[in-house]
Amino acid sequence: MDLRLSHKLGYGVLVVVPLGIALLSYPALKPGPASVETLPTLVHAPPPSKPTVEAEGLNALAPTPTGTSRMVDATVSIRERMIGAPVSRDTFGKFNANGVQLVAENPVSTFSIDVDTASYAYVRQALQMGEVPVPEAVRVEELINYFDYDYGTPPEGGAPFASNVTVTPTPWNAGSRLVHIGIKGQRMDIATVAPANLVFLIDTSGSMNAANKLPLLKRAFALLINGMRPQDRISIVTYAGSAGVALEPTSAAEKAKILAALDALEPGGSTAGAEGIQAAYRLAEQAFIKDGTNRILLATDGDFNVGISEPDRLQQLIEEKRRAGVSLSILGFGRGNYNDEGMQALAQAGNGNAAYIDSYSEARKVLVEELGGTLLTIAKDVKVQVEFNPHTVSEYRLIGYETRLLEREDFNNDAVDAGDIGAGHSVTALYEITPKGAPGAIDPLRYDQAAGLTATSTSDELGFVKIRYKAPDGDTSTLIETPIAATGLMPTLEAAPDDTRFAIAVAAFGQKLRKSTYLDKMEWAAIKALAQSGRGEDSTGRRAEFLQLIVAARSLDK
Repeated sequence: MDLRLSHKLGYGVLVVVPLGIALLSYPALKPGPASVETLPTLVHAPPPSKPTVEAEGLNALAPTPTGTSRMVDATVSIRERMIGAPVSRDTFGKFNANGVQLVAENPVSTFSIDVDTASYAYVRQALQMGEVPVPEAVRVEELINYFDYDYGTPPEGGAPFASNVTVTPTPWNAGSRLVHIGIKGQRMDIATVAPANLVFLIDTSGSMNAANKLPLLKRAFALLINGMRPQDRISIVTYAGSAGVALEPTSAAEKAKILAALDALEPGGSTAGAEGIQAAYRLAEQAFIKDGTNRILLATDGDFNVGISEPDRLQQLIEEKRRAGVSLSILGFGRGNYNDEGMQALAQAGNGNAAYIDSYSEARKVLVEELGGTLLTIAKDVKVQVEFNPHTVSEYRLIGYETRLLEREDFNNDAVDAGDIGAGHSVTALYEITPKGAPGAIDPLRYDQAAGLTATSTSDELGFVKIRYKAPDGDTSTLIETPIAATGLMPTLEAAPDDTRFAIAVAAFGQKLRKSTYLDKMEWAAIKALAQSGRGEDSTGRRAEFLQLIVAARSLDK
């Protein structure tokens, strides 16, 4: 399911701005330390023995449970910087960017599609706060897939999504080309979507006592509740000092009752939800809708302990329940405890998505505008495999998807899990390729092995794209094949569609943030100009916001 968010922050000197991103503690899955965030740098107080409220300004006096006060000194940040300690306690899984592959040695590339966009939300907020995101926070494919693209819808009665392939010049390398693969899911009228059974699993620990946490969470879920239909069902489970059922499965026709239960939630206690996850799955199974959507939405600021502390056991439980028909998505609120790697692992195990909700406007985007994608999966276990023709292509590089790579044999193995596509979702993948005979990144072999290769494709093809997917209730995959025609090269980048140019600009932006050596010849101004040229109608204003992020990134690039 596609869950994402957006926020623009304004601030002046000596103003504390609560940040709106965080998630679970993983692999240990234990409560993370509380944090105090101030400008111009993030100030983290030592972990308190009891939950504290977030400061409202520099040197703020924060009441403690004993009625005394503790001074939050901005010099903590100075001290941390002097000794080289990290300013933020947010953590990310490390990964290396995809490198250049020789077609003669490794002609096949395989990966799972990814419609997550959490990376874009984190990167956006960091830049808006005057911070440079760490490279591990930047997953280029999630930046690209944050935006909606009009790749054309599939014909009725056919595949649930349409795919198209475009080949263009590369703006950062005159000797290479970009293969742009676009997938667009069917749009569905929400009235025709099967009923949904949603369980809100909500963190109500003391650390959620901040304006951008539980109060924002309530407003976000209220938006979703107001968009639900009478045939849909909603349950609410909380976890903090102990787990509790705040609302048994209830028809969405009783909106007043559901909203009252949501509004009554208050933060308090430590994060040790003894049976939170079990209670959530119990309610999901109790209200299970055959042939409908059955999903748990876990909302937390990162103090994540819902009853199973061992990460392997928790992931196994989520996978088992997924196979039984109950999926899991994660929504994060606040910042300071966020563990990106854990968030991704659990969301993938549950065939769901992970997202940040850091503003009311982004809550509307995620939970209202993209409600169809949240409630309806149109294709599951979607995999992409590209075989490049050694007679026409010497090298290739997949841009992004480093955490979604699959083995070649996984493509035809229907037991291997992969990403899902919801109604209306668009998915983009980009390969940078070097045509045969053009200067590449790797010296050719003295004894060229490509001459001995056989290929069914001809010199008219650069490669061949294969996509496998299953029906939402199916176990056997269907194959879609599309050749990459050598004659389909756009003469100039300007001749490419707006969406293609914009996606390439976002890819350049992400690689530039990661300090990629492949982009050392493309400046921020050129990236902004390319994005501006592909901005298109931009009815939501999100592409215009992206242009401002480029400006922010340029100002921070030292």
